[in-house]
Amino acid sequence: MPIHWPDRYAPDKVTARVSNEISIAAPPGVVWAWLVRASAWPDWYPNSADVHIAGGAASLSQDAEFTWRTFGVRVACTVREFVPNERVAWNGTATLIDIYHAWLITPRESGCHVLTEEHQNGLAARAQAIFMPNRMFTGHQLWLERLKAKAEQRSGSF
Repeated sequence: MPIHWPDRYAPDKVTARVSNEISIAAPPGVVWAWLVRASAWPDWYPNSADVHIAGGAASLSQDAEFTWRTFGVRVACTVREFVPNERVAWNGTATLIDIYHAWLITPRESGCHVLTEEHQNGLAARAQAIFMPNRMFTGHQLWLERLKAKAEQRSGSF
């Protein structure tokens, strides 16, 4: 199941990109519920803050607009792809950076496999790739590990 990259975010056209993946011993629906409940990200993913979904929604949906702080930067995003229990992706902009972040959830006998990949363009992406080359990978790996912990505990509530 491939990521559907918009042309300007195609792998051969971006300044920086990172890919992380993890196996989670929970069904796709449980993982999905934690992932799209963006308003709760700051409760379990320390690299997120001030998540606000337009209209006051708690969860992401197709074409939802949201803002948040991540990696110390306020990013304005729009959900571009939304297939429940399978895939979600958004593009976002901040000062000197333009991103596309995609998530794929693939069912497995023991739960699911989750892939997250982000492609970036802009001066800030270039600077981060040079001066902090592992920062985005490390942050996204933490996100996956925290998602795994939440989904596998199966008890937490929003």
